[in-house]
Amino acid sequence: MNSRYIEKAIDFLKEVDELEWENVKKAGELFGDSIMKGGIIIAFGSGHSEVGARELVNRAGGLFSAKKIKDPSEGMFERLEGSGYLLTDKVEILPEDVVVVISNSGRNPAGIEIAMRAKEKGAKVVAVTAVEASKHTTSRHSSGKKLYELADVVLDLHTEDGDAAIQVDGLKERICGTSTIVTVGLLQSVVMYSVEYMISKGFNPPVRVSANLDGGFNRSLEIEKQYANRIYRF
Repeated sequence: MNSRYIEKAIDFLKEVDELEWENVKKAGELFGDSIMKGGIIIAFGSGHSEVGARELVNRAGGLFSAKKIKDPSEGMFERLEGSGYLLTDKVEILPEDVVVVISNSGRNPAGIEIAMRAKEKGAKVVAVTAVEASKHTTSRHSSGKKLYELADVVLDLHTEDGDAAIQVDGLKERICGTSTIVTVGLLQSVVMYSVEYMISKGFNPPVRVSANLDGGFNRSLEIEKQYANRIYRF
């Protein structure tokens, strides 16, 4: 293998697959139960964690019943207490929904407050975070809470402190983070299991077909009508 990063990522994904499979199934059942009750998946990630949230929304092969909490600051204010509440003030979160909050460190107020607000509204919370790395830091929220302490299900990224995983000769600092690739792997696994779970219950999952496939766009329009009122509402 040529790339040490790719080798590391493959080995790491296999390890996390074994360690987190039971939690993936729990999260998948939450997704499935939510959708079968008419709920949706609401995802949030601040800064680089936004990549994980984006992976759940408008994704070919993903679920229609998903939307993202938009952060216009792109993570600039994630450390600012009150920012998470501001972001959710105009977001409709219902008790039948599942809110997925992604933060490798799990220490910043934005994600913590979104998880808190979701719990207040009766929704389930799935946290995607690095539990041990988070324990090695202090919370930046006045509650003293970390993200993993607020979740119904935690998907542990198992990343190293500081995320970067590759050491290069001649450089003190490590490079190449692993949190993004593991986040995507875990969340796509949750989607996969949720679809299998819904089918096992006799429910037809609202799967999004690529608009780049012949007939895909028109098929998607029909399913989209069922969810437009929720997923396109801020």
